Amino acid sequence: MFMDSLFAGSSRSVRVPDDAAGRMLQKLRGKSEFTIALTLKQEKLNSGVILSIHHGEQRLQYDGETETKCGNYEEEVFPRDALPASFLVLDRLLELESSGQKSEVRLHFQTKGQQTYTEIFPYMLADDQWHKVSVSISASHVALYVDCNKIYERVVAVPLMEIPEDTSFWIGQRNSAHGLFKGVMQDVQILVMPQGYITQCPDLNRTCPTCNDFHGLVQKIMELQDILAKTSSKLSLAEEKMKGLDSCYCERTCHVKGVTYREEQTWTDGCKNCTCSDRTMHRVTNTDCPQLTCADSDQITLTDRCCKVCRGHDFCAEENICAENSACVNLDGGASCSCKNGFRPLREDSAYCEDIDECAEGRHYCRENTQCVNTAGSFMCICHTGFIRIDDYSCTEHDECASGQHSCDENALCFNTVGGHSCSCKPGYTGNGTVCRGLQRADLRDG
Repeated sequence: MFMDSLFAGSSRSVRVPDDAAGRMLQKLRGKSEFTIALTLKQEKLNSGVILSIHHGEQRLQYDGETETKCGNYEEEVFPRDALPASFLVLDRLLELESSGQKSEVRLHFQTKGQQTYTEIFPYMLADDQWHKVSVSISASHVALYVDCNKIYERVVAVPLMEIPEDTSFWIGQRNSAHGLFKGVMQDVQILVMPQGYITQCPDLNRTCPTCNDFHGLVQKIMELQDILAKTSSKLSLAEEKMKGLDSCYCERTCHVKGVTYREEQTWTDGCKNCTCSDRTMHRVTNTDCPQLTCADSDQITLTDRCCKVCRGHDFCAEENICAENSACVNLDGGASCSCKNGFRPLREDSAYCEDIDECAEGRHYCRENTQCVNTAGSFMCICHTGFIRIDDYSCTEHDECASGQHSCDENALCFNTVGGHSCSCKPGYTGNGTVCRGLQRADLRDG
């Protein structure tokens, strides 16, 4: 990490010391997942390099024949009569620069075959305002975050961080003469970890896997599929053996209308009670019917029972056939089940019902800045942290910085974020943003 630094003038050389650069480059070497994070305030219309890691400097001679774009003169195309007689070409391994003249943020890195890849993000950082900036690279994905908001996410070539030993590491300039950044930079970091932007903006979503994580998940899924295929083969073999065991079953049974009943088992066939005895079915007519109190004209015969019932009979009171979350409904010829609101049937008779997850299926009315939470038969809309409720379905952001309800020190800058805020000490002060103290003269020399 490199602390608060003011970049001004045209004669400077802010090169990271070899021992510190060596430790950082060793961590970065061979990695395809890392994040560049910093806080900056860039002068208007300035075009300069934020961070540059490059190898070697080769001076090329111009032959005077054609127009060209010089390797270090990024902001303009030189005509033949104005091109320098010679210019430097750098082998850029990783470089981040901000162009105030073209309102662009540019990321350069090497890919397979040692080709330099450049990704351009149209965005103005050189506006003399403080910004938190993170560029997160994960295999073939790159994302640009400004003030804890994702501005761009793109698919790019996979970076190849093959870093030679004699590599240069510069902050605020490409080399001693070119790409001079003008303004202030704080907390410049290269974080070799997944979702490194979280260290700068902890409230951002971190549940989704990175591209690098996804490749690992694909490999695990392939391994599980192989295990599943082997297990399925073993189960098929076990089922074949079980079929052979069925022929060895010798218990006494009765076979009626394609159904097998065990010895002494009873069942109802129409208006007759049946019993399996000595491998033979015995039927007994059921004549035990209750006395009805209604007129003969109001007595009805049902197809599924032998005894008549009165019209309007409460079938639900006889037996609760409906489970939890299912309501019993009386019909003319019997009872039926119906799932309660917010539930769906698990089988055709609706006796068993499961909760409908309105949140997962998009059947809710929760609007921006809320989190849908499923409840039994319904749902709730919960405000995100740092937001206040408007009504049952929507919330609005609470700007702690504007309202003064923040925890930042008086010598710190307050940055409003989605669902909260963060604090960063002003230039000339140090601390965690909640508590800031003035830098001593010795601290300023070290910074």
